[in-house]
Amino acid sequence: NFIFLILGQISSLVGNYTLKFALSMYVLEQTGSASIFAGLLAVSMLPTILLSPLGGILADRKNRRNIMVTLDVLSGVSVLIASLILPFGHDIVVIGILLVVLSVLGAFESPTVQACIPQMLEGDNIVKGNAVVNQVAAIASLITPFLGSVFYTMFGIQTVLHTTVICFLVTAFF
Repeated sequence: NFIFLILGQISSLVGNYTLKFALSMYVLEQTGSASIFAGLLAVSMLPTILLSPLGGILADRKNRRNIMVTLDVLSGVSVLIASLILPFGHDIVVIGILLVVLSVLGAFESPTVQACIPQMLEGDNIVKGNAVVNQVAAIASLITPFLGSVFYTMFGIQTVLHTTVICFLVTAFF
């Protein structure tokens, strides 16, 4: 169902992007170093760049719905584990690992979502479906820095982490 795909994308992208922005703010607050922040950001982008082609291959060969559910459950579990480990110290290492794990999972998620569209829609609706998926991603990337900063400032990093777990699990449900 295309509607469920879009609702899942909204939940997943808003949760993921909001978390990444809040984690960035947390890293800057804890270290006061733009270099560490930039280094983590760069390292966390590498898996997406390197693994996205493999994500496309996987999406072409396996059940796409199962891939998306598995990836969202793994994302939720990863964030939950990070939220449980974070209070024990080594914050920056935990956050760095979490960002890399989410990037790896995202490298498989995006191609899978794109591959679902022709399977769900026909004719001119494929182009419209691609446009909707891209628009959701663009809107999510626009609003999430605001959401991330508000949620982090008001509630702290633990609440942002727990809310993101819920977002990923809701996405897996869709």
